[in-house]
Amino acid sequence: MTIKVQDVMNRLMGQAGSPAASVDGIVAGDGDAAVRGIAVAFIASHDVIVRAAELGANLLITHEGVFYSHHEAGPGPLGDSLVVQGKLERIHSVGMNIYRLHDAPHRTEPDVITDGLVKALDWNDLLEKHLPTAAVVVLPEGMTVRGMADYIKDRLHVPYVRAAGSLDTVCKRIGIAVGYRGGGQHVIPLFEHEGLDMLIAGEGPEWETPEYVADAAAQGRDQTLMLLGHGASEEPGMRLIADRLRDYFQEIPVHYLPARPLIHIV
Repeated sequence: MTIKVQDVMNRLMGQAGSPAASVDGIVAGDGDAAVRGIAVAFIASHDVIVRAAELGANLLITHEGVFYSHHEAGPGPLGDSLVVQGKLERIHSVGMNIYRLHDAPHRTEPDVITDGLVKALDWNDLLEKHLPTAAVVVLPEGMTVRGMADYIKDRLHVPYVRAAGSLDTVCKRIGIAVGYRGGGQHVIPLFEHEGLDMLIAGEGPEWETPEYVADAAAQGRDQTLMLLGHGASEEPGMRLIADRLRDYFQEIPVHYLPARPLIHIV
């Protein structure tokens, strides 16, 4: 039985469906193309496209945009960029079909990308609740911010995290918000309504939540923020999607391609 790109897309849409207002869809290639192999990644970087082709995959499923923008349907105004042209040439030369899968997993209940991070941190049994855009876990014994940083770096195999607030604060009630959900409008109500000691997020404006945490500390309130980086927070969710694809399409090779380090501390 031939599995087409559209068949994979239909399976991944799942209960979230295909909402009209969505960035999900085919970025390159054809929905009728027969799938020989699948690669899954947080982002379809030039490097990932090359690695996917070397593994024999002709369908690359990416969470984030291919051409450096969240709201994209193609190269758009960057079409004249030599870097974009080089990337397009590589995509076409290896015959890669690229499907962006962003909104559907975030709109699933629970959010698949958030759930992937909870599982990667081995906190399934400590999960109190899933919210639409976050999760709350409770650590009975608590953990200092320093200890949390070491734990997360070890579990996620990342070289660093960033933290705001006292590094010696013992945190028991933890919020988890992946990707670009670390902004003040999203995070501050979570701190207030959920009674969080710490919020773990991917990223957000540095002058919003970090300043809130600093002001809380100045008032004697022990609240802390830990930023993993956008990719580090969402890669576990995409790895979870790759695992599910192996179950859905057992006759097709499925590979997960972790991103190489993007930003270095110098």
